[in-house]
Amino acid sequence: MPRTSASPPTADSAAPAGPSADSALTHGLKQRHLSMIALGGVIGAGLFVGSGAGIAAAGPSIIVAYAISGLLVMMVMRMLGEMSAANPASGSFSVHAERAIGPWAGFTAGWSFWFLLCVAVGLEGIGAAQIVSGWLPGTPEWAWVALFMVIFLGTNLAAVKNFGEFEFWFAALKVIAITLFLVLGLLAIFGVLPDTDAPGLTNLTGDGGFLPKGMDGFIIGLLASVFAYGGLETVTIAAAESENPVQGVAKAVRTAMWRIAVFYIGSMAVIVTLVPWDDPKVAEVGPFYAMLDHLGIGSAAQIMNVVILIALLSAMNANIYGASRMARSLVARGQGPSVLGKISSGVPRNAVMFSSVFGFLCVLLSYWRPDDVFPWLLNMIGAVILVVWIFIAVSQLILRRRTEREAPQTLVVRMWFFPVGTIVALAAMVGIFLLMLRQPDTRDQLLATGALTVVLIGLGLLRQRRRGAEGADDGTGTGAGASAEIPAQRK
Repeated sequence: MPRTSASPPTADSAAPAGPSADSALTHGLKQRHLSMIALGGVIGAGLFVGSGAGIAAAGPSIIVAYAISGLLVMMVMRMLGEMSAANPASGSFSVHAERAIGPWAGFTAGWSFWFLLCVAVGLEGIGAAQIVSGWLPGTPEWAWVALFMVIFLGTNLAAVKNFGEFEFWFAALKVIAITLFLVLGLLAIFGVLPDTDAPGLTNLTGDGGFLPKGMDGFIIGLLASVFAYGGLETVTIAAAESENPVQGVAKAVRTAMWRIAVFYIGSMAVIVTLVPWDDPKVAEVGPFYAMLDHLGIGSAAQIMNVVILIALLSAMNANIYGASRMARSLVARGQGPSVLGKISSGVPRNAVMFSSVFGFLCVLLSYWRPDDVFPWLLNMIGAVILVVWIFIAVSQLILRRRTEREAPQTLVVRMWFFPVGTIVALAAMVGIFLLMLRQPDTRDQLLATGALTVVLIGLGLLRQRRRGAEGADDGTGTGAGASAEIPAQRK
């Protein structure tokens, strides 16, 4: 697709290795698509279901836990938004890490995130299949997973605007559902909802107080809240295929801030105000169901199952997209098998199929090896998002100074209180790692993720060294530095 003023070059838009029908990705996503992709990334199954364990552990203090982790996510997204607006790239933070630190860093950040997304696709497919099988007893779960994979494989193999439309409507349904939930909750809190009495502060201060299980419970809730925010990064990947990447990512990142506050922190505040934190239903069937049931709303379980199913299918669609674009970007920079870089009609179809097949393989492993291999895979992705965030923060520290010297006009989004804000965020990430070491459940995840990261760093350094030697042999000298696919700062 020829580049025009409406389709500025992106940092990894050079032709990938190997033949391709088109030289670059298309720019088929509109601003409304980007906005909903960012919003849909905030509202996921982690919020609807996973938050129950956090509430059961932390009690009412889960509000503070989500506020703290939400602030950290806002800072990470601000850093990523700064770099992505200055240099839009479908490889997002992987490209930024390569430019700032070196090819090994881009390799590690990119492939670890790809691995995370592919395993997540399998998990989401399993969860969605369980819901549908519950509605249609006797139907095999694997058949539903296969159907979902075929549908989203099709949407991702077609033009990118089809992916954007799917995500737009998926996200719109999630937004409507959670908005209605919050409105109902607020009406109940103020005693306006029929047949309900205002609870006051009873559930916040009674039954053990605001911190019923002490700091240990609060820490468990904090760790649960951190990992519930994963998914926001996809918007910066998608921005490279939008009509106006710079303005698109800037707007999407800025509006993501208040969405975090409203949907996550607001939901937790409404739930623990209305429902006793130790209600067994909160952890067993989810806090949103527990609140609807508490308010006497009929068919609460089926309502939440529909919402959760939409959230899971939306996440499957978005994760296949994100994984394929990350793989294609890595290949375009010489960081993977060239066959995955082939682009047809503006879509990296080989990367889409490879990412989908790997996701479906994870589903099969959940059936074949449910007691060893599958839990091992889950542990390996347990803390990957924290590893990615650290690469983002370190890259932003380095690239901000470089951008201020070389092209300050591209800094349309700026990190707050730089460099102090970035350093504080990095310190918080290290603190979360230390807290994970204290908890037996998260310690195994941290160690498994650490092993995966070390292996990828080793492979990345080996590839970088080999490319450096090849560059020295042919006299180009380009092998050890940033990839030729990554230009200098855009002027």
